Amino acid sequence: MNEQTPPVTDLDVTVVLPALNEVGHIGQEVDRITAAMKESPYSFEILVIDDGSTDGTGDAVEGRPFVRLMRFPVNRGSGTARRIGSQEAYGKYVVWTDADMTYPNERIPELIDILETGRAQQVVGARRTEEGTHKLLRVPAKFMIRRLAEYLTATEIPDLNSGLRAFKRADALPYLGLLPTGFSCVTTITLSFLSNGLVVEYMPIDYAQRAGRSHFHPIKDAYRYILQVVRMVTFFEPLRVFVPMALMLLFLGGAKFLYDVIGGAITNGDPFALSINTVLLLITGLILFSMGLLADLIVRTSKHSAGSNRQ
Repeated sequence: MNEQTPPVTDLDVTVVLPALNEVGHIGQEVDRITAAMKESPYSFEILVIDDGSTDGTGDAVEGRPFVRLMRFPVNRGSGTARRIGSQEAYGKYVVWTDADMTYPNERIPELIDILETGRAQQVVGARRTEEGTHKLLRVPAKFMIRRLAEYLTATEIPDLNSGLRAFKRADALPYLGLLPTGFSCVTTITLSFLSNGLVVEYMPIDYAQRAGRSHFHPIKDAYRYILQVVRMVTFFEPLRVFVPMALMLLFLGGAKFLYDVIGGAITNGDPFALSINTVLLLITGLILFSMGLLADLIVRTSKHSAGSNRQ
């Protein structure tokens, strides 16, 4: 494939590559992606987002063939970098990956091949193993978060947090405004697609040791992941969050109601001696159930309005 002469604004693929202080290996990563894409039938660009680096990361790739460089004067987070990169992409398809040599970026054309078949709207590189830092903390935390997401979306998710994924830009545009600034952006885009009936396919990949220093915080980022999973499912499928909690409280309240009625009748002959705890359990359960119904109504109305506007 011939090298493009910039600017080229009508391409097949944009590889969005956020980078924060990756000067030691960013050039090698760009070369690897370039070599793989040049062997493919797809026209492409590599959109490097220098996310406030202080080590000359942007300078290391500026002016390279196929590279378009965007610089942030301060660190704005990987989620912000991916959001802006996706919005500014020239490609029909957008690929997210990392610049730390962990993902097999030479397989990016395989992701696009799957999208081209039309059987999926997003393809995720599902890691076979976890090789990141803080492995003892990351593995159980990610397992629990993934199980929560699978329950809330009623979908099997082999890898919720993979940083290697591809999707059609037009399919992702409605959800880019929902992306948080941090690492949980990859979770958000997965849940956005699943919750709106779009198909996500998973391609098994190997995952290597990271080059350079990790910017992942095992406690703060795990908390943000959990919060973002609940937030996104509440946004799209609120009944899956509110109804289980409401039913649990109503069940406990009903059991406590029977205990109070039977116990009151036996001890003092008063079958209506309800405790305050019983009343609170029942009222709270009813409130949560009503909130879930109201939230679901709002979501359905919004989806209907959005669908009508697109017609």
